[in-house]
Amino acid sequence: MQKRIVVSGGTKGIGKAIVELFAQKGYEVITCSRSIERLEALKADIEKRVYAAKIIIFKADLSVKKEAIDFGQFIVGLGGTIDVLVNNTGLFIPGQIQNEEDGVLEQMISTNLYSAYHLTRVLLPSFIVQNKGDIFTICSTASFVPYTNGGSYCISKFALYGMNKVLREEMKPYGIRVVSVLPGATLTSSWEGVDLPSERFMKPEDVAESIWSAHQLSKNTVVEEILLRPQLGDL
Repeated sequence: MQKRIVVSGGTKGIGKAIVELFAQKGYEVITCSRSIERLEALKADIEKRVYAAKIIIFKADLSVKKEAIDFGQFIVGLGGTIDVLVNNTGLFIPGQIQNEEDGVLEQMISTNLYSAYHLTRVLLPSFIVQNKGDIFTICSTASFVPYTNGGSYCISKFALYGMNKVLREEMKPYGIRVVSVLPGATLTSSWEGVDLPSERFMKPEDVAESIWSAHQLSKNTVVEEILLRPQLGDL
C-alpha cells in the first residue's frame, strides 16, 4: 500500500520542499493552502514531473478553527493510514510587543499554534488506532531564542514548541513519534526584501531532507528535536 504524508501549508517554502521530496520518494501527499490556484499549480507541476506522483489538495485557511477541522475530517474521510503529519502552516510578522499593531498576537497564535493544535487533534484518533506514525511540527529557533523584532511571532512559536513537547509525552505509549523541527533563517517568502545573499540562508530542501532522515530511523528511535541553523549562525 502506498504510504501517505499530510503537509499543511504545502505550496511554498519548507512545506513545498517537503511535498516535493516525499512525492519523489513515492508517498501520496495530502496538502492544503488558502490559495486554490497555488494548490492546483503545485499538483499539476509535481504530477507532471514525478512518475506516479499523487497529490491530493484541499483549500483551507488553517488559522480558522472550522477550516482546520474540515481539513482533518477530509483526510480521515479518505480512509487508510497516515504515515506522516507535518504541521507546517505558519506566518511571520516582524514587530515588538510594545509597538506592534493590535491583533497581531491573535493572528500569530491562530496561524502558528491553533492550526497545528486543531488539525492534530482531529487526526490523533487515527494515529492511535494504527499505533504508529510520525508527527513533525515546524517550530523555529524563535521557539527558544527570543529576539527584539520577534514580538508575537516568538510568543506563538514558544507556545507551539511547548505543545509539541507535551504531545511527545502523550503519544509515547502509542508508538507515535513526535518531533519538533527548529529551523533558523531559511530562504522562504518570509525573508523577501531582505538585502542579504542567498548563501546566508538555509535551503528549504535541507529542512525537508532532515525530516526524511528522521522518518527513516527504526521505530525504536525518535529524534525528538531537529535544530538547524545557517552555517554562519542566526541572523
